[in-house]
Amino acid sequence: MTIRLTINGIGFELPDSRGSETLLDFLHGELNLTGTKLCCGIGVCRACTVQVVKPPSLAPTPTISCSTALSTLDGTQVSTIESVARDGQPDAVQQAFLDHFAFQCGYCAPGFVMAARIFLSGLQAQPVPPEKLEAAMMEAIGSHICRCTGYVRYFEALRGLAEAVNAGEAIEL
Repeated sequence: MTIRLTINGIGFELPDSRGSETLLDFLHGELNLTGTKLCCGIGVCRACTVQVVKPPSLAPTPTISCSTALSTLDGTQVSTIESVARDGQPDAVQQAFLDHFAFQCGYCAPGFVMAARIFLSGLQAQPVPPEKLEAAMMEAIGSHICRCTGYVRYFEALRGLAEAVNAGEAIEL
């Protein structure tokens, strides 16, 4: 058997014998995609969050790469932090985080960026009542751990984007 997956638009076929290898180990060791960070190693901190789409659904889901086996990703499309910026320019989420000085050391930032993008993508597809926006944001990034900033700046940066998207403003993700 073969594990087939796409990472940042590039297809890979791996022997089934590699199925127990974690996605993060594959990203770092094989592909040299080191933007996705290993922190706790057990999926609690969420620094290693990537986006996964499993057809036939087109809805992206946040996935903890440090504890996700390659065998569970057969047929999926994975996007990492390396796929976000275009032509060296930060995307809307990255720019909002920069504008709000959301992070200090930046170690957790890739996980926050990926989770925020997934959240905003879902919000574009299905807006929520304005009074539920704060709770939806907390659901999207509230479980991410940051040891430096106290989270307020991440939430402020995401709030501006979420309010715009929720009101129907187009933001390219």
